[in-house]
Amino acid sequence: MKVFVYGYRKEEAAYFSACAKAMQLEIGTCAQRPTLENAQLCQGYECISVLSTPIDAALLQKLQEVGVRFLSTRTVGYDHIDLAYARKIGIHIGNATYASESVADYTIMLILMALRKMKLILQSAVSQDYSFDAVLGSNLKGKTLGVIGTGAIGQTLIRHIAGFDCRILAYNPHPRKEMEQYVTYVDLNTLYQNSDIITLHVPLNDATYHLLNEAAFARMKPGVIIVNTARGPLIDNTALIAAIESGKVGAAALDVVEGETGIYYNRRKGKILKQHDMAVLNSFPNVLLTPHLAFLTDDSYRDMVTHSMKSCYLFMHGEENPWLIQ
Repeated sequence: MKVFVYGYRKEEAAYFSACAKAMQLEIGTCAQRPTLENAQLCQGYECISVLSTPIDAALLQKLQEVGVRFLSTRTVGYDHIDLAYARKIGIHIGNATYASESVADYTIMLILMALRKMKLILQSAVSQDYSFDAVLGSNLKGKTLGVIGTGAIGQTLIRHIAGFDCRILAYNPHPRKEMEQYVTYVDLNTLYQNSDIITLHVPLNDATYHLLNEAAFARMKPGVIIVNTARGPLIDNTALIAAIESGKVGAAALDVVEGETGIYYNRRKGKILKQHDMAVLNSFPNVLLTPHLAFLTDDSYRDMVTHSMKSCYLFMHGEENPWLIQ
């Protein structure tokens, strides 16, 4: 059985080798993302594995023409793939789950960094300004944390952060009974009105696009902290910038930003980014941006590769596939 891997990284090499041996796979690789120009490299491979790079209708059509039947993305999210067109032409899509602790613990780190004004502290340390006039922080204890989305990552976050002695409100379309010992489930409006910190852990779809918009920010407490380690377009950049400038949002810690595609995961030092909203957000002293790295741990690398390869294996053998996107 053959699988072609795009976006191949040296950090993944040992995991791909282990999968090849365990599943008797022949794995072809390309360090670049899939494009119309290099799609012919996977000629003869019915399964391919990719990362979070845009897979549009034109590219899907080209992949189908060279014989691809199954595309596995080594990511939890799959909003970078044109699912409707993939279904139309008969290409099946799968994602890859990984250790929820990676994103959950990173989220806790961002919450604490926002509370303690860590961006200003680090900037002051670099410039050897050791005064503390502008870096008075806050404790998490006693705060109300609003968690939007209690899937695997949201649940792990809640369990890990419960020891900080903060009140936790949660919203999920289908409340999880097992989480009620940690949280109080409420509607979104109640969560907005009562949370000191709001963190997002939902997938990006038509219902969640710009979930945090002008109307949502208007219902929040003054000085609320916003944290996003899920997907950038969950937040309307224009509304967020206005809310920061007005003081409605007291701080934001964002591992993902709308419009990041094509910027993150590339060397951009000394270059004009041509992403106005990102530049504005990065200029604020109370906004911390990190380049979509919350997932990036050795455990996650292992899981991303292993689950992607297992997904391809199960598809080709006609077995039940927990990663198949229905």
